[in-house]
Amino acid sequence: MTDARFEDGDESPLRLMAQEPGDLQVLAALVQDAVLPASDMTWARKHHRFALLLNRFRHEDRTAAEAAKRPYERVRSLLVFDNVLAVRAQGIARDPDVVVALLEVSFTPLEEGAGLIRLVFAGDGAVELSVDALEVSLTDVSRPYRANSGKAPVHG
Repeated sequence: MTDARFEDGDESPLRLMAQEPGDLQVLAALVQDAVLPASDMTWARKHHRFALLLNRFRHEDRTAAEAAKRPYERVRSLLVFDNVLAVRAQGIARDPDVVVALLEVSFTPLEEGAGLIRLVFAGDGAVELSVDALEVSLTDVSRPYRANSGKAPVHG
């Protein structure tokens, strides 16, 4: 029997958690350019949870896809924010036919671990979450699939 190698984990689904601002920056980089129907955002007020079911571009696979000359991939992922006390949205239609693109996730700390999480979407949409503690998880829930556009996201 041989030891596991780093390469053995390449195709494993991501299951990550953030409880510090630096951790959230890693999750934010992984979900940048994710797309989802606006209706796939849900706030479970009673459970203090805000969740997004998104189609995440696999940034972690980009270099390997280019080297192998194979298509870029996306994967369905669940991005969950816990300890949510309030949600404010601006410029987000709840129409299931409207697809939004997530551009940025940021955290502004307040006192005693509380803070504001801001989700910025293309087209000037935004969601702000007031949290009493930073606790975010990202879980891939499907197998990777070919990105429909066939292109990697480009940022100026």
